[in-house]
Amino acid sequence: MALQQTWRWFGPDDPVQLSDIRQAGATGIVTALHQIPNGAVWPVEDIRERQQLIKQNGLEWVVVESVPVHESIKTRTGQFEMYLENYKQTLINLAACDIRTVCYNFMPVLDWTRTDLEYPMPDGSLALRFDWIALAAFDVFMLKRPGAENEYTEKLLADARSYFEKLDEPGREKLQKTILAGLPGSEGSYDLTDFNKACESYNQIDAEKLKRHLVHFLEEVIPTAASAGVNMCIHPDDPPFSIFGLPRVVSTEDDVSELLRSVDDPANGLTFCTGSFGARGDNDLPGMIERWGDRIHFIHLRSTERDVRGNFFEANHLEGDVDMFRVMKALLREVQKRKSKGNKHWAIPMRPDHGHKMLDDMHKKGNPGYSGIGRLRGLAELRGLEMGIERTLS
Repeated sequence: MALQQTWRWFGPDDPVQLSDIRQAGATGIVTALHQIPNGAVWPVEDIRERQQLIKQNGLEWVVVESVPVHESIKTRTGQFEMYLENYKQTLINLAACDIRTVCYNFMPVLDWTRTDLEYPMPDGSLALRFDWIALAAFDVFMLKRPGAENEYTEKLLADARSYFEKLDEPGREKLQKTILAGLPGSEGSYDLTDFNKACESYNQIDAEKLKRHLVHFLEEVIPTAASAGVNMCIHPDDPPFSIFGLPRVVSTEDDVSELLRSVDDPANGLTFCTGSFGARGDNDLPGMIERWGDRIHFIHLRSTERDVRGNFFEANHLEGDVDMFRVMKALLREVQKRKSKGNKHWAIPMRPDHGHKMLDDMHKKGNPGYSGIGRLRGLAELRGLEMGIERTLS
């Protein structure tokens, strides 16, 4: 297969075990040392310990997702220079263990965000969903972020008020936990007071300033990454638009073009997440692959389905608004280009992302979006699609 099939694993406490992943057909593991505080150096011995555990189960640690970027680096405040040095040392330590693909993001305060973790699908499975009304209800009437009401339309505010007033106390607690408690792989969780303070730290940082901070970060770390033979690949914003008044700067192809050209080094690359980019109707996913394929170091394949208000849910992998056939075809053409140029590292790691909760997993405790069976279905569908297209291209 042209794409290296991988699986995100959240470490020894993940309900989906390494033996399960091997049975699913993946060969590579995507993971991180979540126990290490943000900003601290990942010691070589800790990396090797996790690497050996994965190897003992017949798998290989091929992608780090993620080495978190400390908030001080994003705001360029406090001890950000120390955190930059720590980040560079972590890259060197990963390279010493022959782990050479590092996914990261530059989203302020919150990582990926949803408002419903168990949205019922017509077939009875449960999906993740983002809804503007629920977000506005939380932002304006629960968080009470200063000035939040000025960022929504009158219609949306009225709908949000109605939604909020119908929520009982357990419903309000559930919404708060869903948004602030931290989804799998996110950098942390907040209470209402801490979250308001975190948002305030960006009051003087607009999108242009955050872009400059991101470029400064890359100017610092990419030379180290390139020297060590590590490919950095930024994950797009999820969702790909501003929320809670916070700037998000990796949401469109223009954002990607500006970023990759600003630090024009092959080590400065992209995690191509079809769900994140696909949550916007103005992103041409196959075209982005054609134009920036040589800078794609890692792939997340999932699909979202949007409505006219910009809400979306996680669709089945071959359904929704992402034309997965054209996406897969463009990715396989990129692999062909790499082979024709004699690139020894032509196989791009790919993982199925955000499966539905279904079958036996409905009765198990798991990480939202990362159920075993939902992703197993996704990987099976994607493998079949890849094989079918690959045979027509050969």
